[in-house]
Amino acid sequence: MRHRIQQKKLNRTSEHRKALHRNLAQSIIEHGRVTTTLAKARDIRPFVERLITLAVKTRKCASSDPAASLRARRQINRLLGDRGMISAEHRVAYGDMSDAMRAKTMRMASGRRHRTGEPRGRLAFTAEAVTHRLIEKVASGYEDRSGGYTRLIRLAKRRKGDDSELAMVQLIGDEEVPTSLTKPKKSARSRRADARYSAAIKAAKARGKSGSAPKPEATEQGDSAEQTKSDDE
Repeated sequence: MRHRIQQKKLNRTSEHRKALHRNLAQSIIEHGRVTTTLAKARDIRPFVERLITLAVKTRKCASSDPAASLRARRQINRLLGDRGMISAEHRVAYGDMSDAMRAKTMRMASGRRHRTGEPRGRLAFTAEAVTHRLIEKVASGYEDRSGGYTRLIRLAKRRKGDDSELAMVQLIGDEEVPTSLTKPKKSARSRRADARYSAAIKAAKARGKSGSAPKPEATEQGDSAEQTKSDDE
């Protein structure tokens, strides 16, 4: 019997499982969703819910109870860590930097990590702390919500290799608007088929114009002319 078992081990050690939770949680905070196996998706949801609850508490208690706000922030740092993120529009520039410039982008001269991701000094951009993104951007939309910050969507497709069931963990309120969805691009085979179809239609229209029968109006005029000629005779 599975009594007093809080979570699944996922066939990993405690250190590996903790790193897995942090990586998946950071992906959800950064992108709003993550696609993984069904077992991992079910295991990560309580962890992300707890982080968001602590972030909401940090915001609510910032003015009324600074000690409670600081305590909640420290709990977030203990669970998630203070990791730095580079935004998608700056990743190419970050990849072209030297190691020294990358270190300056990730941390300040005093050793503290950059928090906001805004330009600082001679740097065009800096790293953004995952805790800053969680507290300032993610938790700000859930201050009036008592729980249920994420949803789990089971996917029809399976992972190649081991055929594992896949699922998506998504933040509530981060759904895509249906009108913003774009149609998938046509394949090369479909484009060639469309070109052949349009060429066949043009050729058929050209043949119809060249060998078409006389119009009804012209036929009626010809009949009336013949009738007038016969009357004259």
